[in-house]
Amino acid sequence: MPWYLEAMVATDEALMRQVQSGDLSVFEELVRRYRQPLFRVTSSKLGDRSVAEDVVQEALLAAFAARHTFDPHFSFRTWLWTIALRLCHKHWKRSASPRSSAVVCDPAQTESATSAAVGVLEGLLQSERSELLQQALTELPEPQADALRLRFFGGLPYDEIAAAMDSSVSGAKQRVKHGLERLAERLKTLSGVES
Repeated sequence: MPWYLEAMVATDEALMRQVQSGDLSVFEELVRRYRQPLFRVTSSKLGDRSVAEDVVQEALLAAFAARHTFDPHFSFRTWLWTIALRLCHKHWKRSASPRSSAVVCDPAQTESATSAAVGVLEGLLQSERSELLQQALTELPEPQADALRLRFFGGLPYDEIAAAMDSSVSGAKQRVKHGLERLAERLKTLSGVES
């Protein structure tokens, strides 16, 4: 989009100020902007597309209902992602479905595993529907898997991942880094690639 058109596009925070001022129809633009990225992350996290659709709807409704609590000096996107992640966690706890335990990686093999699987990994990360990727993500520790989902499916920068996950920026970077390392090792194992 040309720079002069970008300048005409309202920021999320400006749209929320309008919503807070009573122009409720403007919220539809925020829904349009965030429905798909929210769905990609929640679908990956919950593993069920219909439940993910419900959680996305619930997150958007919760944001709308809490519109007066939003502070436009902060990022709307981070605020919305925090709501969505909390609702995923709440749903996950309610469903009491068992999660796989974390895969423990040998640090000496991590670097070679990461570089060997990087091409496969990038392709899988761009196709969030990959069953292999979904399986590997469910086997990661939840903070690492969530950080990867926010980074690659949600497109969030590290500072917003940190805010959404209530961690430091360096903590968010570490979660993504270690998550990628574990994911690469796990994908190698799942796909039968030899070291």
